[in-house]
Amino acid sequence: MTQREGSLEAPTRHPLDWRSDEFYDDKALFEELERVFDICHGCRRCFNLCNSFPTLFDLIDESDTMEMDGVAKDDYWQVVDHCYLCDMCYMSKCPYVPPHEWNVDFPHLMLRAKAARFREKGVSTRDRILSATDKVGKLAGIPVVVNVVNATNRSKAGRKLLEGALGVHKNAPVPEFHSKTARKRLSHLVNAGGSETRATAETTGKVALFTTCYCNRNHPAVNEDLVAVFEHNDIAVTLASKEVCCGMPKLELGDLESVAKAKEQNIPALVKLVDEGWDIVTPIPSCTLMFKQELPLMFPDDPDVIKVRDAMFDPFEYLMARHKDGLLKTEFKQSLGKVTYQVPCHLRVQNIGLKTRDALQLVPDTTIDVIERCSGHDGTYAVKKEFHDISKKIARPVVNKLKKAEADHFASDCPMAAEQIVQDIDDHEAGNPMSLLRKAYGI
Repeated sequence: MTQREGSLEAPTRHPLDWRSDEFYDDKALFEELERVFDICHGCRRCFNLCNSFPTLFDLIDESDTMEMDGVAKDDYWQVVDHCYLCDMCYMSKCPYVPPHEWNVDFPHLMLRAKAARFREKGVSTRDRILSATDKVGKLAGIPVVVNVVNATNRSKAGRKLLEGALGVHKNAPVPEFHSKTARKRLSHLVNAGGSETRATAETTGKVALFTTCYCNRNHPAVNEDLVAVFEHNDIAVTLASKEVCCGMPKLELGDLESVAKAKEQNIPALVKLVDEGWDIVTPIPSCTLMFKQELPLMFPDDPDVIKVRDAMFDPFEYLMARHKDGLLKTEFKQSLGKVTYQVPCHLRVQNIGLKTRDALQLVPDTTIDVIERCSGHDGTYAVKKEFHDISKKIARPVVNKLKKAEADHFASDCPMAAEQIVQDIDDHEAGNPMSLLRKAYGI
């Protein structure tokens, strides 16, 4: 197979062989790191994505040989640490992904390295706390505690203490916690029925909402807006009886056993809903991607994981599938004007097209300016002291475009990305597209 032939074929993804001994073997790992890094060095097509590639290329260019053999093995970890598994290099840039014979999967190689290091050394207290979204959220959401946590996060003195104690950058945007979570606000939807809905070839018209730990405890209004829009379009909505973090924060650390434990709690509840005729949506692209891609690649032989994957939708993907069959209401009470919309990386790699843009464009007298660039946030990368400034540099092209756009609204499907982008812009809030759609409906 020639390089050109490989680049023209649709990329395929091999299952993650994370249970094998070779996956964690140092010698095998570093041989693969050197092989793939050398291919990346010869290509350099991904130089402007994340900071992993500039770090790699600088290490090579500043070495004595200006080739991979001049780079110390210990320095490989610098490249690994800057990868936040956005998947953009795999899905949009690399011409050597499978089925090409060179079989390059840079993100999953970085994941393998993180997993090997996690098994050998574990992680810092800071990383363990930041990835423990359910535990932190439950503690911070206690009615008395929540006020103290939010006040501390808003104060300069509190943020300096947090930076000194945990290495969370004092200027990084951190979310507000709510004691009245989305699951509490929407508790009436548990075990809700949906027998009167209209099905299409792709959808049942009945949706189970996986609220996600972030939008449950930090941005509950996003879930409320989603439910309002779906119910306005005669889509029945229910909640799973039980829900824990999807596992993405643990995946990014290489803590694959914790990912497996989360899967064992989430999948049975979700597959029960699928068997009852419900489709599934989540309000955050990263969580949707976890169920659509990462868990099926980790557990390719688990029929329940595959069943959930096949029933999982991005919310705007779902709405536009209904629109294709004439079942989406297009009577809007309010235009949105000019909207600048940033497409999160974890949405782009789902290969569903710009469904959010398409839905918002249905609103009369509304124009959508799309920015397909990374925010540099990644959930935890941007809040870490050692990476925050780099994350802001990655976000700068998006920030500059937004400043010049003179838009009436700004929105991103990822609340964390939105907050990172608008942090230094006074005249914009971190908007969510579902909230804008609800506003346009006037509901």
